[in-house]
Amino acid sequence: MSHPLIVIAGAPSWAADIEAKLPDHDAAALVYTDKNGYIARLADDNAALILVDGADAEWRFWATTPKTSPATRRIPVVLVTDDPAIRNAGLSGGANLVVAPADLLARLPDLIGELARVPDPAAQAQLDAQCGEPLPPDGQQALSQFNAGEYYKQHDLFEALWVAETGPVRDLYRAVLQVGVAYYQVQRGNQRGALKMLLRSVQWLTLLPDACQGVDVAQLRADAAAVRAELERVGPDGMADFDQGLLKPVRTIDAPN
Repeated sequence: MSHPLIVIAGAPSWAADIEAKLPDHDAAALVYTDKNGYIARLADDNAALILVDGADAEWRFWATTPKTSPATRRIPVVLVTDDPAIRNAGLSGGANLVVAPADLLARLPDLIGELARVPDPAAQAQLDAQCGEPLPPDGQQALSQFNAGEYYKQHDLFEALWVAETGPVRDLYRAVLQVGVAYYQVQRGNQRGALKMLLRSVQWLTLLPDACQGVDVAQLRADAAAVRAELERVGPDGMADFDQGLLKPVRTIDAPN
């Protein structure tokens, strides 16, 4: 993964100062001004932290919406305001922390260090090592079920692996599981349910290398993204027109020795 991405919501007056300072902390910024597709953008951009301008008329939307979706609810939200009423409403509505505008620059290093999801080098090294191992037998069986279109059945085996595994490779099992559940929802004609599961899977697929335990993660990311684009194209009422050929099997490759 690259530098943590800090999303600045609402184009506040202090945005330029934050953008200029973030490179000093090995972080980057994106300013969101368009509310359309907010949850999906946060997931796709792999946002590590959200700074919300409490002076923006839409601050409630920017601060609370991420907490409504499993795909983004883990992203910390910092509400920037010195208004006591907005502070209290923000904390009640899901903001993790409230910071006064005058204190934001001084507190930025701590916010990034304590809240942003900065990759842990030790965990990344462990993930790389585990990804070089073969997929466990139950995982191979679950993958066979997935590739046979038995998306409901694959869930239980991958979930059991995810629960039993304490290392970071558990994210592989969770990611494939959630893509499979999304495909199951597609088969049922549940457009909203399928989109929800695909959004959840983004955060785990992003954390994984392109190949892990013989699973071609890069291809799975691309396939899941294609399904999601088609779901967005057809909409909730157009599932009869969904291209079922997009539900592709998980491709496997030789794991490194």
